[in-house]
Amino acid sequence: MKYTENSILKNGRECLIRNAVEDDAQEVLDVFLLTHAQTDFLVSYSDESTLDTEFEKKFLTDAENSERDVYLCAVLDGHIVGTACVFKMGESKYAHRASLGIAIDRKFWGLGIGRKLTEACIECAKTAGYDQLELEVVKENETAIALYKKMGFMEYGRNPRGLSSRYTGWQELIYMLLELN
Repeated sequence: MKYTENSILKNGRECLIRNAVEDDAQEVLDVFLLTHAQTDFLVSYSDESTLDTEFEKKFLTDAENSERDVYLCAVLDGHIVGTACVFKMGESKYAHRASLGIAIDRKFWGLGIGRKLTEACIECAKTAGYDQLELEVVKENETAIALYKKMGFMEYGRNPRGLSSRYTGWQELIYMLLELN
C-alpha cells in the first residue's frame, strides 16, 4: 500500500509521512534499535534484535507492495525519526482485524509525530478494508494512551502481567481498539 503526506508539526516544522522503502532499510533498522533502547514501553530491547539490513530490505519491500499492510516512516529534515505499521492479525476469521505499532525517537516526542503517524495508519487501515484496528500499550505510557483515546480508540481489556521488564518487573498492558466502519 502506498502512502505519502506532508504535515506541519506543533513546532511549525514540516514532517513527511511516507512508506519506508528498501533504500531506507539501514536507517529504519537504526531507528528501531535506537527507539527500543530509549524506552521501556516497547515489546523488546535493542540488544535482543537479530534483524539485519537484508531482512529489513525484504520486509520493507513486501510491506510496500502489500494491498493491506503498510510500514510508514516519519521524515524530519531528511532523516527518519519514527516508524509506524499496520499489519493483518491473521487469515479467515481474523481478516477484519489489523494491529498498529508506533515507535518514535525520544528526541522528537511531543511534536505531534505520534498523532500524524496514528492518523496515517488509521487512514491506511480503512483503505485496506479492515474493520478494526488494535494495539497494546503499557499502562505507564500515559501520553500514548491519551492520544489513542483522542483518536477514538477504546480500552477493551488489560493484562496485569503483559510484559516482564528487566527494569521494573511486571508491566500492565492495556488493549485498545478502534472500530473503522
